[in-house]
Amino acid sequence: MVVLSELPEESSSSVSTHAHSPSTHDHSSSIDGHRYDVFLSFRGLDTGLSFTNYLYEALIEANISTFLDDEEIETGEDLKPELESAIKASRASIIVMSKNYASSTWCLDELVLILEQRITSNHIVIPIFYHVEPAHVRKQQSSFGDAMAKHRQMMEAETNADKRSQWAQKMEQWNKALVDVANLKGNDVNGRFETEFIGEIVKDIYRRLKVPLRSAQPLLIGMDYHIDFVTSWLKNGSSHRADILIILGMGGIGKTTLAKYVYGLHCREFHTSSYIEDITRKCDGKFNGLLDLQEQLCGDISKTSLTKVHDVLAYTSKIENAVAHKQVFLVLDDISTLDQLDALLGSKGFHPGSKIIITTKDAWLTESCALFKSNIKPKKTEVLLQSLHETESRQLLCVHAFMCNYPKPGYEEVLYKLVNYCQGHPLALEVLGKSLHNRDVAYWEGCIEVLKKETSSPINNVLRMSFDSLPSNNDKELFKYIACYFIGIDRHVSETILKACDINTKSGITNLIDRFLLTIGWNNELNMHQLIQDMGRCLIRQESLDKPWKRSRLWCHEESFKVLKQKKGTGNLVGLVLDMRMLEKEKDASFELKTDALINMDNLMLLQLNYVHMNGSYANFPEELRGLAMHGFHLNSIPLDLPMENLVALDMSYSSIESFVGCYSNPRLEKRQKLDGSCLKDKKLLGSLKILNLSFCKQLRSVGDFDQLPALERLIVRKCISLLEVCESIDQCVELFFVDLSSCDKLENLTNIIGMLKKVKTVLLDGCNLGESRIKNMDIKSLEMCKDSNIGIYKGTSSSTFVRAIPSDLKLFSSSLSWSLVSLSLANNNLSNESFPMDLGCLSMLKKLYLDGNPINSMPSCVRTLPRLEILSMNNCEKLKSVEHPPRTLSRLLLYSDQQQFVEKVVFDPEMSPLELSSNWRVGYTPWSYEIEGMLKIEAMVCVEEKVLRSLGWTNVDFFKERGVQTNSPESKIQTMYYEFGIFSTWYEEEKMPSWFRH
Repeated sequence: MVVLSELPEESSSSVSTHAHSPSTHDHSSSIDGHRYDVFLSFRGLDTGLSFTNYLYEALIEANISTFLDDEEIETGEDLKPELESAIKASRASIIVMSKNYASSTWCLDELVLILEQRITSNHIVIPIFYHVEPAHVRKQQSSFGDAMAKHRQMMEAETNADKRSQWAQKMEQWNKALVDVANLKGNDVNGRFETEFIGEIVKDIYRRLKVPLRSAQPLLIGMDYHIDFVTSWLKNGSSHRADILIILGMGGIGKTTLAKYVYGLHCREFHTSSYIEDITRKCDGKFNGLLDLQEQLCGDISKTSLTKVHDVLAYTSKIENAVAHKQVFLVLDDISTLDQLDALLGSKGFHPGSKIIITTKDAWLTESCALFKSNIKPKKTEVLLQSLHETESRQLLCVHAFMCNYPKPGYEEVLYKLVNYCQGHPLALEVLGKSLHNRDVAYWEGCIEVLKKETSSPINNVLRMSFDSLPSNNDKELFKYIACYFIGIDRHVSETILKACDINTKSGITNLIDRFLLTIGWNNELNMHQLIQDMGRCLIRQESLDKPWKRSRLWCHEESFKVLKQKKGTGNLVGLVLDMRMLEKEKDASFELKTDALINMDNLMLLQLNYVHMNGSYANFPEELRGLAMHGFHLNSIPLDLPMENLVALDMSYSSIESFVGCYSNPRLEKRQKLDGSCLKDKKLLGSLKILNLSFCKQLRSVGDFDQLPALERLIVRKCISLLEVCESIDQCVELFFVDLSSCDKLENLTNIIGMLKKVKTVLLDGCNLGESRIKNMDIKSLEMCKDSNIGIYKGTSSSTFVRAIPSDLKLFSSSLSWSLVSLSLANNNLSNESFPMDLGCLSMLKKLYLDGNPINSMPSCVRTLPRLEILSMNNCEKLKSVEHPPRTLSRLLLYSDQQQFVEKVVFDPEMSPLELSSNWRVGYTPWSYEIEGMLKIEAMVCVEEKVLRSLGWTNVDFFKERGVQTNSPESKIQTMYYEFGIFSTWYEEEKMPSWFRH
């Protein structure tokens, strides 16, 4: 296959450099055939020891393969062959135009060649005007004029006619090159901090070249040998069988860091790759966690959406079939059981040339897994990560404590003591360094004294130092709650529940993040390193090592089961979690527990009893409950005597309840009201409830009495397939801002409900079937409501008349949607273009709109009326052909397709700001044509003007007509014309160019 194309994106800065000593860890560019990412052209006399040197170091640090030659050359010498080769082997060039740049004929020759590469190949050029004016370069004034005058004098002084002619030819090339480079959009360093300027250049190169960015250097201290080893293993493996690398070591020693870094560095070299992260915690924390990981792996390998299955063995079979037929690069991070290993690797073997990296704390696992017992055994290599040396440990601690490689004066002795105590454990050094940042020597000395008195695990001791440094008891309690119950939970949901438990989360979460005890994930979920979480739980175990009922929190399902079964719960407990599905040993035992097991847990605030059958009066449940989850609840209604007046979050997902009402009698509450004389009418049983989740309740038919839920903020009723009614009293929930009614396709009063949500910010209606089929079953009252609302609906005599007038009920409730909506999902609702109203201007606050999976053929015109829209998603809209003039406020457009359907034309307004276009277009799979107006166009070469083809070297234009190219035939080849940013290129899919091609 031969590709001829050019991408001189001169509308924004571009960079190209080459390295005289390419960094050991520079990534490979084997895919596109380039040896270097960037070639640096500069005048050593001006910037070789300053700006250019700093720029070179920054590029190397960012994993950008850079060529730099630091040898000077005398005026008049020709460009060295190795420099010419380096320019041609680079993807981009950075030209540092400094005061004396033009005085060097070598630099001028480089400039000519770089600009030639810009015209003839896919070479990006970024000029940097270092304390010079572009106009002086263009007009050859000031130092540039002086330099060119000297070159002219040398030419005129030449007595040899041939050499003088060569001088004249070069002078003409140099003059033109200086004009051309000055006309490119460059970067002017004048008046700016050089460090910030260099950072912007590096980011631009990273973005333009899509270079895998290297991890932060402090995290890689002491890893050079291992990085080199793994990189060599990746490149030198067998082509006849798969290779597996096992990275072994204790927790927190750097296994994940190494695997993630190498994966990011080399995943582009494989057509199929997958990184499965944090396997142990994801499997332990969720009943079907392993199934989710298998689904992720299958999706990464097949690159298409697969039909979900609910059996580990079935997914394993899918994985085995997929990896047997294609070469893959796979990383399995933190394997802890044979079940995980066998489920994700299978037993039938991988395609030859595949590379698999496994990180684990257990060396025996791979010896026992099914794959190594098969007939096609992969080649196995092991790497053992050990503690850092003293020098490396010292550097790592200093980086986090002092933000440099060396200690401050006066800290040397205490630093030595801490480094010695940490024994080279990278995570311990990092966490401890964070906690000691900006602390005085006395504080450091105090930490050592505390460490000496501890008798538990050295790692936990070190990690606990950050915990002990928390400024208040509130923050410590917050840390314990999160470590036990809220990992992977949305931050806002977590904060809502924890606030009800008298925990200050606003400052507390910030303090945890600052001390490296907590991170926030991409989806706003709370995350915590495994060792940090284990340390937190260890603190709670130490409250009572052998008597779990005396602790403050229980999260281990086995311990929770025993405490409830033996009825040993006490007032110490504030949280308890039990999921009967996690108790493998109890499968044959009776799962029924007694409600009076909770009677002594007066202070219990968080309770999760998933798939637990309990007998007895629910009045025995603690009154102080703030969060209650009972997945798989077996009764068809919530018990009347369950105390819920203090509940903030109620999760009854997957339960058997048939209806939910916010108001019903509670005997205990009524008795109390008679004793204290309070008014029953003023008491709301669920008056504190803010989060209600009834998802996947297959028998749920109605949800009502919202006037008894004045504090409700989140209502999640996802995939309740029998739900017919949501009470219209929902308009009494004045605090409601999030509603999820996805896949409730039988909900009859959906139009009325949506019209009542005046302050809601996010509504999810995925799979609610809002197309024409729904409208035939609409109540006639909906027509009157819409007519009164001036939507332009004319009341007909029958539903069929109504259907002809209005093809979809989306028009019925569109103008009734809350003006405060920020996010709206209408995915998979069978909505065509005719289903949309002409104007959505009523949604003036809407920022996110999801129309995925609908049969629209173009972007609905009403989308243009959304004044604040930032994200528009039309993924998997199989009929979508064009997207024209989306709102100018748009920052992200998503157009993915699982079926290889392609949008043929995208048109943006010229005034639009730069946006992120996310799609799965691939040139090799394009249809006859598609176009992004003003930016990109691809069409069949038989449709291109003959003069354009000839200008690109295609002298035999009839070749295409004779071939009879057809893109709908699997055997046919695709020849296309590629137009991008004003440049024509061609795509010719063959092993080599035809002999008559001239270029």
